[in-house]
Order: sequence, then C-alpha cells, then structure tokens
Amino acid sequence: QVQLVESGGGLVQAGGSLRLSCAASGRTFSSYPMGWFRQAPGKEREFVSAISSSGSNTYYADSVKGRFTISRDNAKNTVYLQMNSLKPEDTAVYYCAARSTRLIATMAAAYDYWGQGTQVTVSS
Repeated sequence: QVQLVESGGGLVQAGGSLRLSCAASGRTFSSYPMGWFRQAPGKEREFVSAISSSGSNTYYADSVKGRFTISRDNAKNTVYLQMNSLKPEDTAVYYCAARSTRLIATMAAAYDYWGQGTQVTVSS
C-alpha cells in the first residue's frame, strides 16, 4: 500500500501561482508514474498532468498546457505541480495519484493509489 500526502493548496487571485506537493511513502516511489487530477463541484474527476517514473516524460491536459508544470524528486519521494497564471476555472480539489506499473496513463481508472486531495480556489 502506498500513502500519498498532498499539500500546497490555498486561495489565490487570478493570475497568481501555487505549487502543490505530494509526498509518497515507501522506497519504491521511483517506480511509479504519477498523475495529478482535479474535481470541481458538480463535475467528474479530470486529468491534469502525469509524469513517468523517471521524470523524463510528461503529459498535460490542453486546459493547463503552458501554465502548469509537473516534476518529481525521487530522492525526496515527492511529486510537484507548479501552477502559474491561475484562472477561476482551475478551482477544484486537486488529487495526486500513483500507478502501479511503469506505463504512464491519463485515465483516473488506471491509477491505484490516491492522496486525500487539496483545495485550490482561484478568485476573479
């Protein structure tokens, strides 16, 4: 079992920035592709970004390309989501997730472990 603990959410004005962190337990963190998802009120959980186990490959939803950057520090067992130029439409609960194979994926159903979520609210 993998434990994921998220932090870094909060309230920011439109155009501002936040950096989310997700700390993973265990010494096998470097084997897991990681993803970030978000869920706004009344909407389904939405893919945001994913990163391969090595950090070499990244994927982004079209809605966040050019604004968000995913990264990881395997020595610290942590994955990050740097969010710049935030918009009110980015308001959601953000979740990090880990996949138990080395293949990167963009579907929520492909991920096996989930964090508790952290609220991001962007005011206009």
